[in-house]
Amino acid sequence: MQKNTFTMRARVWLYHGPSAWHFITLPKKQSATIKKIFGEVARGWGSLPVGVTIGGTTWKTSIFPDKKTDAYLLPLKADIRRKEDIAKDDMVTFSIEIRV
Repeated sequence: MQKNTFTMRARVWLYHGPSAWHFITLPKKQSATIKKIFGEVARGWGSLPVGVTIGGTTWKTSIFPDKKTDAYLLPLKADIRRKEDIAKDDMVTFSIEIRV
């Protein structure tokens, strides 16, 4: 039976582009495992649909591969950050369930 839920801890960072986005870069070890197990079923841009839980908040989104870090990126919407009081540079513990 393949594992599809991963719990990890990582830092929130801010992407400065035309509009600012908050992201978490998944740790390389978990990213490599996710890619190995689920990479063949990835969708557009290599994305994978996921369910994410941080604190008491669970939502559906996608993770995206990042060539620079060789890891997956998790975008954090403003409403999630508000609900869980998350800001840039915070260390966050979260779980991801791959939904393929």
